[in-house]
Amino acid sequence: MTTRDFLFLLGSSRTGGNTETLARLAAEQLPAGTGQRWLDLRDLPLPDFEDRRHADGRPPTLTGNSATLLEATLTATDVVIASPLYWYSVSTSTKRYLDHWSGWLEAPGADFRRRMAGKTLWGVTALADDDPAVAEPLAGTLRNSARYLGMRWGGVLLGNGSRPGDVLTDTEAAARAKVFFS
Repeated sequence: MTTRDFLFLLGSSRTGGNTETLARLAAEQLPAGTGQRWLDLRDLPLPDFEDRRHADGRPPTLTGNSATLLEATLTATDVVIASPLYWYSVSTSTKRYLDHWSGWLEAPGADFRRRMAGKTLWGVTALADDDPAVAEPLAGTLRNSARYLGMRWGGVLLGNGSRPGDVLTDTEAAARAKVFFS
């Protein structure tokens, strides 16, 4: 059996929010010995992505937080984007992280596309709406990103909540969290 290593990327603007709570509940169900690395994108800010492919052709600089996030992403078998639903999509820090994937595709020696192929991409989000369909733009962003890179799509775990801790009263989300990574 292959050892799995999960990278949980927290994209909320607050610590301990509903999305993080739901992601941690799902992670508690992972088998013993499964690797878990938790990174908060607020602690590893990335600059706005600048696409230079057709301008000066300079490859992206892989230093600092960009290098840390690239290494963490490439060493994981499973990447979990834990972003609250902000205006029907991922948070700004999450979108900026995903934008940097474009640069990593061009980074010398990263071999990003080949090394991402076969990994599994998952999503976890909390929303303050009773209609789960409003999260489809977020799910579509992640699903299409996975497909583009030849990754498996694990799905998105949705929970309902606005104020911190509200998601714990969403019993259906808690039940889904217990089997989400199965």
